[in-house]
Amino acid sequence: MVSFKELNEQNHMIAERAKIITYMIQDRTICDTDVTCDLFFDLLERVKSHMDIEERELYRNLLTHPDQSVKNTAENFLSGSAEIKRVFKQYTKRWCHNRKLRIKDHDRFVKETNEIFDMIQDRIISETEKFYPVVRSVYGEQMAA
Repeated sequence: MVSFKELNEQNHMIAERAKIITYMIQDRTICDTDVTCDLFFDLLERVKSHMDIEERELYRNLLTHPDQSVKNTAENFLSGSAEIKRVFKQYTKRWCHNRKLRIKDHDRFVKETNEIFDMIQDRIISETEKFYPVVRSVYGEQMAA
């Protein structure tokens, strides 16, 4: 079971890694080095794991909650998770192969990576400001999902 503290720590680690990778990929010569690739794929795994935990352990009670606004919030965030996963799948199909980055168009890669990371940052902010308060109202402050 996961706590709010753990969820927030996961989000912090995701945001931190995204900022570091964003900085690293600006330099084409280190863009697809082993270190950058390791950080990049670690970030992708952290994002996937975080969303899987939320889906597995938070949404179930929220989607069946008697308060329609709680249900709507859960449905919106679940839908957002599905969209993020869809975008990630397209992105990794284009830029990744066997846990390595394959970058043929550096400018395009940087642009798309920044867009993905902006999407992640927006999601983290939304979780903190909108989703977690609703979760707290259902599970309580000392929630262990």
